[in-house]
This record gives sequence, structure tokens and C-alpha cells, in this order.
Amino acid sequence: MITENILFALGLTVFAGLATGIGSIMSFLSKKFNPKFLAGSLGFSAGVMIYVSLVEIFVKAKDSLTAAHGLKEGNIYTVIAFFAGIALIALIDKLIPSFENPHEIKNIEEKNLYPANNKKLLRMGLFSALAIAIHNFPEGLATFMGALTDPTLGISIAVAIAIHNIPEGIAVSVPIYYATKNRKKAFWLSFLSGLAEPVGAILGYFILRNVFNDSTFGVIFAGVAGIMVYISLDELLPTAEEYGEHHIAIGGLIGGMAVMAISLLLFI
Repeated sequence: MITENILFALGLTVFAGLATGIGSIMSFLSKKFNPKFLAGSLGFSAGVMIYVSLVEIFVKAKDSLTAAHGLKEGNIYTVIAFFAGIALIALIDKLIPSFENPHEIKNIEEKNLYPANNKKLLRMGLFSALAIAIHNFPEGLATFMGALTDPTLGISIAVAIAIHNIPEGIAVSVPIYYATKNRKKAFWLSFLSGLAEPVGAILGYFILRNVFNDSTFGVIFAGVAGIMVYISLDELLPTAEEYGEHHIAIGGLIGGMAVMAISLLLFI
């Protein structure tokens, strides 16, 4: 049963990570690409991640830490771990130059209209792949731990992260394609950058499995909640507004929260 849970959690993590390949395919079909649809989807993903982080994951973390350390200390540790997760992903962002950062994604049409020299484009695509791989490590752990604890929660996190991985796949494949004119190379580099998510999940699991208890579970979950909130506010919503319109992004955000709220109510 434990093995089945681990395989299920790993499968969800692989699914979420390899959604970068979907972004790559969409970039090759950019003439048919609907930026408003992607904006709504990204807003929806942000709504799911923010709601599930603050309403479900944060609460589970607090319950575990208060059970292990008492009410006052448990609450304090939960808050510290939450902001530590935000600090971790913010540090990762800070260490990656902005033009190579997958969070700084421009509209597909803009990229197509203004191709720079091939070496610069290729370098941008390769660094984007590396940056996405780094960002995907904690996201992989978030998906894996969520699915290991609660399969329904894991599915919600995996779908939300998969949606937000789509523009990251675009960020890798577009510059590499325009630099090399090789669709296969652009697709595979984009596709492989998503493998960092299951790698992050596996490494995190093997490092932490021997010290796994209420305290480590609570700290990890609170940190994961912080990471997901930061990703939503720093990446998903700004990118959604860049691809589409403010009201579409906000509509998607509210829709994502509503769907997540209803899905959680169904499993009470």
C-alpha cells in the first residue's frame, strides 16, 4: 500500500513536470494560440494554489506541528516555516538573472516578431531550461508530498502546477527553435526541463524519509504552502495578465478558488 502511494505520488509529479512539453507544442502552433485562454488558465491555477495552500496545506501543517509541540509553539513554527518557504523560492528567483528567469515571460507573438541573433537566443533558451529545472525542484516536492498525504489534494496541486508549467515550456522552446530552426531539439529540451520535478520529489523523499514525523511533515507542508503562494503571486498572476487581460486573470483566479473550495467540501 505504501509502495502504491509512492508510485501514485511520483506519477502525479511526473505529469505536472512534463507539462512543459505541452507549452513547447503550443509555441509551435502560435498562430492558433489563444493568449486569453492561457491567461484564464494561469489565473485559475493561481486560484487553486493560493486557496489550497492557505485553507488546506497550511492548516494540515499547523495541526501536525501543534500535535508535536503544543498550541503556541506549533503555531509559531508553522508561521516560520511558511515564510521560510517563501524566502527559499524568492532566493532562487534572486539568484537567476531576470532575462533568463522563466517568470519573466513575454508574449509569444513579441518573441516571434523580434528575434535576436542566434547565439543570444540559444543562450536564453538554455538558461531558461536550467532556471526552470531549479524552480521545479521545490514544486516537485510540493506535488509529491501533497499526493503522499492526500491523493485528492495531490491531484489538485499537480493540475495547478501542470497549468503553470505550460508557459515555462514556451519560455524554453521558442528561443531555442528560432536559434536552431530545430523543432525536435526545442521540444526535447523543454520536455526534459520538466523532469526536475520528479527528480526533486525523489531526492526530497529519500533525504527526509528517515526523519519523517509530525514535526518534519508540518515544516515541509508549511514551507510548501509558502512556495505555492509565492509562485502564484510572483509568477502565475503577472504572467496571466501579460498574456491576456486583468479581468480574465482575476476571473480565472476566483474560478480556481471556487472549484477548489467545492472539491474540498465534497470530501469532508
